[in-house]
Amino acid sequence: MEECRPILNIGLRGFTVATTRISHVDKAAEKLIYRGYSAKELAENSSFEEVVFLLIYERLPSPVELKAFKDRLAQERAIPPQVIAALQTRPHNAFPMDILQSAIAMLAHHDSQVTSYSKKSSEDMGIRLIAKFPTIVAAWDRIRNNKEPINPSSKLNHAGNFLYMLSGDFPQQENARFFDICLILHAEHSFNASTFAARQVASTRAHIYASVAAAVGALSGELHGGANARAMEMLKKIGSVEAVEDYINQEFDAGRKIFGLGHAVYKGDDPRAEILAPMSKALGERTGKKKWYEISKEVEKKGKEAFRKRKGREIFVNVDFWSASVYHAMGIPVDLFTPVFAIARISGWVAHVIEEQFAGAAPEPVLYRPDSEYIGDYCGPDECPYVPIAER
Repeated sequence: MEECRPILNIGLRGFTVATTRISHVDKAAEKLIYRGYSAKELAENSSFEEVVFLLIYERLPSPVELKAFKDRLAQERAIPPQVIAALQTRPHNAFPMDILQSAIAMLAHHDSQVTSYSKKSSEDMGIRLIAKFPTIVAAWDRIRNNKEPINPSSKLNHAGNFLYMLSGDFPQQENARFFDICLILHAEHSFNASTFAARQVASTRAHIYASVAAAVGALSGELHGGANARAMEMLKKIGSVEAVEDYINQEFDAGRKIFGLGHAVYKGDDPRAEILAPMSKALGERTGKKKWYEISKEVEKKGKEAFRKRKGREIFVNVDFWSASVYHAMGIPVDLFTPVFAIARISGWVAHVIEEQFAGAAPEPVLYRPDSEYIGDYCGPDECPYVPIAER
């Protein structure tokens, strides 16, 4: 029998499958670009609502447009009572990402535009989804803790409103601003696994709810989402600055990863992490819980040293490393870290779905239909003879 060919299990790495105008990771300059603008500069100077407008409409809004857009998002925050009632039937130990994905499908049932296929209807539905994501996540956290969901507040911006719905208390101004920055930094990141999933489904001309539900499903997998949650669990397991070095050595000896170190794209420290680290320090100092920042700094230092010594090369921190302690300091439960990521990334997903379906030169999106190579030569070059069940 001929020797079997190797399995081509490379996850499309190295293949360019589409063009995009939405975002760009400049590997040489270590920059993240949203529609021509530096994500770092947007985080320092803009609001999440402004960035959402940019991602969807391809330009920054005027003051009047931004005010109208903020008002529109605020008006779309509430979710149907039928969806709340359905969430109240779920087991309280259900995986939050599964809850979020199922709620998206339910929301489609309540959207009159779901059968309309146009750029305008997709924009409208996308804006409704962006507005409702925080409400779903906050409502679920309260339901699973036997509390009544809190209605959205039209007085707060997108970031502040989520923190309010989660805790029931109006957030401190610094917390709201820091969370707003986090949303901006997580809003978009080119063709990652969840974005590709959204575009693949969109290429079939499925509606935006189906595409976004697919993206949430992809993000729920541990190889894509959840790194910041595991980073926070790591910090809790370490417990003190003094225990960092022993923990790092134990993990390296066992061949395990140090969560938050390493990135599939950047060849230096993630530029987003450089913004989050000072936020972690400031929140730690204000809340009296500086140890999470201090442990993180020591893990970064000792982890890089150990990697250099053992592997002979450098490793760098990613965005998940520092977002862990930032979210924890804001009182966000660890198992909501990935849904919170989705609250930000939904803006990028919506932009990609619209681009996939309506920005091409052809009137229809190009259906994603890759080839595969069959290597299951179970009976050599011939088909296997069928054996009746009684004779097997």
